[in-house]
Amino acid sequence: MAENLNPEEVLTPQHPPNTEPNAAEGSSSEPRGLSSSQREVLERCLHALTHAKNDSHILAALLLITRLCPPRQLDNETLHQIFEAVGFNLPARLLVTAFRGEDRSGLPPEELISLGTALLAALSTDTSMVAHPQLLSTVPLILSILENGPNWTDKQTKTLGKESQSGSATDSQTTSSTSTLDEALACDCYQVLNAVCALPQGPEQLLTRGAVLSLCRAILKKQTLSHEKGLPLLGYLLSSSIRSRAWTKHSSDLLLLLQNVSENFCRVSDQDRLEICSQIAPFLPPPGVESESLVLKEIVGNLWASLRPLVQGKLSQEHLGSVLVVSACLLDLYGWESTGPPKFCCLLVNRACVEVRMGLEEPPGTEISPQLQHILTACYRIMEAAMEQACSQGTVSNPAQIQTAITGLSLQQSRQVLGALEEAFSAEIYYLKQVEQTSYDEPFLFATFRSLCAWLAEETSCLKEEVVDLLPFLIGYAKSHFKGGEKGKGLADWMSKMSFSNSSQDGTWSTEAALRYLLPSLCHLSAEDGPRRVLLSLDTPALLVDFLSKGWASLRGQSGKTVTRDPSLETACSALLNFAITEPERVRNDPCFVALESMLSEALPVLLHKPRLLVLAANCCTLGLMIARLKSTSTDPVELGQRRFFSSVLSFLLSAVQSGQASKPARISALWEEHWEEAGELWRLSLQALGGCVRAQPWITTLIRDEGWLENIFTLLGSSGRLPDQPSQDALEEVLCAIAKLCPVCRKDISELVKSVSSGSLQGLPQLSRILVE
Repeated sequence: MAENLNPEEVLTPQHPPNTEPNAAEGSSSEPRGLSSSQREVLERCLHALTHAKNDSHILAALLLITRLCPPRQLDNETLHQIFEAVGFNLPARLLVTAFRGEDRSGLPPEELISLGTALLAALSTDTSMVAHPQLLSTVPLILSILENGPNWTDKQTKTLGKESQSGSATDSQTTSSTSTLDEALACDCYQVLNAVCALPQGPEQLLTRGAVLSLCRAILKKQTLSHEKGLPLLGYLLSSSIRSRAWTKHSSDLLLLLQNVSENFCRVSDQDRLEICSQIAPFLPPPGVESESLVLKEIVGNLWASLRPLVQGKLSQEHLGSVLVVSACLLDLYGWESTGPPKFCCLLVNRACVEVRMGLEEPPGTEISPQLQHILTACYRIMEAAMEQACSQGTVSNPAQIQTAITGLSLQQSRQVLGALEEAFSAEIYYLKQVEQTSYDEPFLFATFRSLCAWLAEETSCLKEEVVDLLPFLIGYAKSHFKGGEKGKGLADWMSKMSFSNSSQDGTWSTEAALRYLLPSLCHLSAEDGPRRVLLSLDTPALLVDFLSKGWASLRGQSGKTVTRDPSLETACSALLNFAITEPERVRNDPCFVALESMLSEALPVLLHKPRLLVLAANCCTLGLMIARLKSTSTDPVELGQRRFFSSVLSFLLSAVQSGQASKPARISALWEEHWEEAGELWRLSLQALGGCVRAQPWITTLIRDEGWLENIFTLLGSSGRLPDQPSQDALEEVLCAIAKLCPVCRKDISELVKSVSSGSLQGLPQLSRILVE
């Protein structure tokens, strides 16, 4: 500080009252409760402040103002006058001087900090001032005060100039300070932090300045107001977009805090647990973080033990909602592993389903409150967890399959659970039928859509008529987001605050997110006549082609280790394959299939060189062949793209097989072996479709001879003439028969290859043998 700071002129400042977390509110248009004479004095003080010649005069004027009118009751105009007179420079200098201990005026550091934080707290009530760089630069100092209490001087040199902190809170996790921080001072500090947190990038600003670790330590040390204000603020930060990064950076400290919070929760009575239940969810880690931690597993087990009596009891809707939200978050972490006995698991699912029915089966036009939306979203996650486990080893059409999730569940209990799920998903369908297009950007609508898609991905036989009736909405909603530009940017943020586990597709909202969730059910529904007719009337193939083209455009530029498999593209291919197999006239006449064929002709040659995308390549190969077989014979010259596609097809199909030892059957190649369960059936379909293409487009036989494909095939088959399984053998024989029937030259080639490579034996290819002797 400057030398002319006179201690005789410094009075104890008036600290502002406590404020609620996350408040950065302005005040009324003029100071409240002042008489005309007081306003006159205030004006004189402001005049003195703006004309002050040194720090002593500035401080004297400020202290008179704060005595006359508490800082948080000052109007915006007065605050701006103060800011113009002293800026953030003075309060920042007060804090820095106190931390350095360099003041030569004789003022105690505590008084410098008290006045500095009071000024910052007052200025932070004006939202236009909160984002000022000088105010943000004081955040590390304020955090140090809250973390270390009256012992803040212990870490002066460490705190100055730091924008972030690191380390462990283990060494001081639960020790209380020898004395406590002044409550009014702590209140000022939290006012500043809450004001910063309320900025659009507030959580990010606080994370980079070490707020998560400092607040964590302050709470564990039981510093002043750390439970009343620090815990809610930290909970808010951990519920925001910085959640994953905070846990990655400070997992050990946050785990200690979670342990502390959960111990407190488990220690109190059931009634008190209901009151503080909502405090648990924000402090749980994201799914996948610390999943191997034995400490976290123990914490989750203890929380379930304390939650079970609450779930089993009679609760108000508000309390039940908090319990269900925490339950959904715990299920995200370890599934049903430590939830409890089968009877309790059934009860939990049933309570979630009942809550969904009560919340959604309201008359059209009934508005669902934000709090109820939050609770219903948690219920969706509980239902989804039950569905995932029920379908892990089969379809839900068999009630006994849910036993794979919850050991010891009786057949009657599993039927009850599935019945409750069906009723809840029926309520979702009812709700979605009422939705207007103007509501398509609402996050809760997306959550409900996503939940129903999870059900439809596994189960399309139940509620079939209702589902088919809902298809216009489902397709329209997915199409609206996919083709409507960058809508719903807040959806991902909103979902991160709910009870969703974050899969690879959940991390960031994108325009195709809705369609991605719908794809598995489209794959099922497109295989059935009735639903497929509705999907065709909604121009679903064109939507799928657009999605596939967009995905391919993204993949095309990837190479090496950057290549990432996208299962949604494979699912889209499967749905289009259903149309290609069952709707030949639509495929011949719909322009979208022409565009699809062109895209596949471009994609397959490139995919040959991306082994990580082998399953997608198999889908593209099969789909392209299924479309090509529907073409009529033409005398027009063969397009270069077509020739390149079929050349790639022959190479790709050949790459699946390698020679066996001696007289043993050929083997699946190492490249394909890992994916054979997924790609094997596609390989067989491709061979069958290639036979159809040979019949429809005879020129392909010339390409087959030019590529030496027949010679390569018989060389791989060896003397056994067999593939490792009969379905593959049958598929190969089908295409060889088509080639031999259509092309006399090829038939002669095959006869010679049988003699030279297979020792004259065609034991494994009886139909081909008959053709060759004709």
